[in-house]
Amino acid sequence: MTQARSVSDRGIARWLARTLAADPPRAKSLIVTVWGDALAPHGGAVWLAGLIRLMAPFGLSERLVRTSVFRLARDGWLARASHGRASRYRLTRDGARRFDEAYRRIYARSGDDWHGRWEIVLVHAVTTARRAALREELTWAGFGGLGPTAFLRPSEAGRALPSVLATAGVADHAIVATAGDHPGQRPLAQAVDSAWDLTALAADYRRFLARFGAVIERFRDDGEHDPAQSFMVRTLLIHAYRRVLLRDPLLPASLLPLAWPGAAAYALCRDFYRLTHRAAERHLAATLGTNGTAWPPANAAFYARFGGLA
Repeated sequence: MTQARSVSDRGIARWLARTLAADPPRAKSLIVTVWGDALAPHGGAVWLAGLIRLMAPFGLSERLVRTSVFRLARDGWLARASHGRASRYRLTRDGARRFDEAYRRIYARSGDDWHGRWEIVLVHAVTTARRAALREELTWAGFGGLGPTAFLRPSEAGRALPSVLATAGVADHAIVATAGDHPGQRPLAQAVDSAWDLTALAADYRRFLARFGAVIERFRDDGEHDPAQSFMVRTLLIHAYRRVLLRDPLLPASLLPLAWPGAAAYALCRDFYRLTHRAAERHLAATLGTNGTAWPPANAAFYARFGGLA
């Protein structure tokens, strides 16, 4: 390793230490990020001992990892299989579906083919608690609130309605319609500022760009990058991006303010992935491929992320 490379690695180590100290990630949430970003492309199953090794550099103790995995299994994301005294966890079918829905938004940029139509959901005769839960699900699916019982989002071809609308106890109390502007009436686009807090979302995107924009420059050379550091920075980057993106309704460009920072955040993630995926994958294989068992290769969907990884 060259002297220049050593200096760069020490700089990354300092950045990692500062970032973890300034904004320590919650254990369960970070494990969800690692499972979706790093483990799911390799089949979604891992020995608990290997996961403990993988999470240790982030400051997560063995106890925290065990507790978080137990809770994910309790919540239906993971299933456990015992092999003697060892435990192996895998994604359940429902867990895999939820990961697919979330991470499809992270790695693929949706087309901007909006034609001015809106999807509207009207909810009636449900309890306050059920309405709050429904609002949370609809917000995750990109809907904004027009009031306590009315929600809307731009209608786009191929964008499925959230499955929660078909669940028992909701389907009979929700009306779903598609609408456009009516001549002489206030355009629905004027409701954007009240339906979504784009100012706060833009501020979160800019903080994300400020934090990760500097460290990515240390990876923009043709030299070898430290596999462990590549994996850690990639994980923290996707973790932070996921937290902002899953609150983003992904509105068409015509409805967004000028200089919207969401596109720059996506480009930063794309560039980092393309710079470091080989080194990060080597770290995964070295950490999780043990006891004579090779870590399985990533699937084709992994290499299609962000428009394609070389």
